[in-house]
Amino acid sequence: MAQGDIETYYEDGQWKNKREGTDRALGAGYGTKDEALAAGRDAAKADKVEHVIKNQDGQIGEKNSYGHDPRNVPG
Repeated sequence: MAQGDIETYYEDGQWKNKREGTDRALGAGYGTKDEALAAGRDAAKADKVEHVIKNQDGQIGEKNSYGHDPRNVPG
């Protein structure tokens, strides 16, 4: 992850979001993954960074980029 990307992850029975490079969660924990995803997506869009979504087991399940992609891909 690049510095400042948003990560959605599961910890201590709750879904959480944090900014890459920090150990502190953004906001409160969430009861469902969908709630945490929505908050993480909003934060990533606002900051124009990547949103990394981890499964409950800690493996990366999905990545979405809301920033300035370095590739110039037509279409």
